[in-house]
Amino acid sequence: MAAWWTSLSLIMKVLWGVTLTASLIFVIQSVMTFLGADADGAFDSIDSVDGIDDPSSSEMGSGANLYTFRNLVNFLLGFGWSAILLQESVNSVGLLLVISVFVGVGLVAAVMYIFKLLSGMQQSGNIDVFKSAVGCNGTAYLSIPAERAGEGKVQITINNAVREYNAVTDGDKIPTGTPVTVVEVIDGQTLLVETKNSLII
Repeated sequence: MAAWWTSLSLIMKVLWGVTLTASLIFVIQSVMTFLGADADGAFDSIDSVDGIDDPSSSEMGSGANLYTFRNLVNFLLGFGWSAILLQESVNSVGLLLVISVFVGVGLVAAVMYIFKLLSGMQQSGNIDVFKSAVGCNGTAYLSIPAERAGEGKVQITINNAVREYNAVTDGDKIPTGTPVTVVEVIDGQTLLVETKNSLII
């Protein structure tokens, strides 16, 4: 093992380190998800990086969840493993890195598309959001820009089931992890929410 490691070039050592780290985090996230733990709450702190949850970036709508730690891990998985597996087939390091970047981006896009489909299937179940959502409590999953400047995401409990919806607010910005209450259903995918404290008179 030591001989193999020392025989690697510096760039391959970096790739192996990044890839194995990303793989370990991916396994932990998957286990936490299957166990019902809030893996995103534990890992998705990157969405609060300066500029990412700026209202201007929310023009992307639901695409704002591109900027999550989970997607970073998915990108590094695709990038790292493709670079490692193709290193002997591609002679140019530059070309290898370009191909690996495309694979990483493709993996992120595929995972986001799958989750979007699953989310749509979940929300199209037997819960009537227009009748059931108002007054329900939940948590901001992705920060919500102030004064309807853009959309964030919330996870709310409706009829003992946890659902995820896009969300806007008329008040101040609501950071990730803040308890919220639904005050209005804008459409089947978007809710108007406020922080629970702001509802106390």
